[in-house]
Amino acid sequence: MATPERTTLAERMALASARAAEAHHANLGGVVVAARPQLVHPAPPRAAVPIPRAHRWRLRATPGEQIVLMPGQMYVGREAESAHTLLGSCVAVTLWHPQQLIGGMCHFLLPTRQRKPGDELDGRFGDEALDAMVAEVRRLGTEPSEYVAHLYGGADTLPEGAGVKFNIGERNIEQGWTLIDKHGFQLQGVDVGEDVPRTVKLTLATGDVDMRRGGGRAAPPALPGTPGWRN
Repeated sequence: MATPERTTLAERMALASARAAEAHHANLGGVVVAARPQLVHPAPPRAAVPIPRAHRWRLRATPGEQIVLMPGQMYVGREAESAHTLLGSCVAVTLWHPQQLIGGMCHFLLPTRQRKPGDELDGRFGDEALDAMVAEVRRLGTEPSEYVAHLYGGADTLPEGAGVKFNIGERNIEQGWTLIDKHGFQLQGVDVGEDVPRTVKLTLATGDVDMRRGGGRAAPPALPGTPGWRN
């Protein structure tokens, strides 16, 4: 669901809060269950250009692997069973293609940087992470408009009474939302802001997104695959 170009950050945050509240009404044991588009039989892949040399932050998966994204990393593909990450002020964008069953996720720390000519893309920055995801989507013979997207994270992680506010979480949210609109993804699920950490899991076979919220200003929940994580 694209948002109007003139929508302000305050309006977007209000919209995100309303969407999150609606999702919490359907909360099942702490799991926010996003609406799922109708599945159809996967179509055969289109012709793709050769795969470029992979960078360390552009993850690849073996069939059935459960990918865990660290800050600054990205995954797009069909092979993984699921993709997980843990968020504070960072933002994650998830993508899913209902027909091809391609899924993707990125986890960026900052909205953008002053990039010099010749600098390689860096997944720590939102605009570069989404550019890389779009390139991968097209390499797989698909278009951004064919994907549903979810946007999570952007928490205010500074302690109460801090004298300086950098608003990194809000800036990351604004960048993520703007890039989803810019590239034409279909925005479906949002849970952003406040002061809570979040864990996010995307299951590629179904497109289900499992998002769990931690306590405000509490220790973040465990990463997938570590003690304390619950599927």
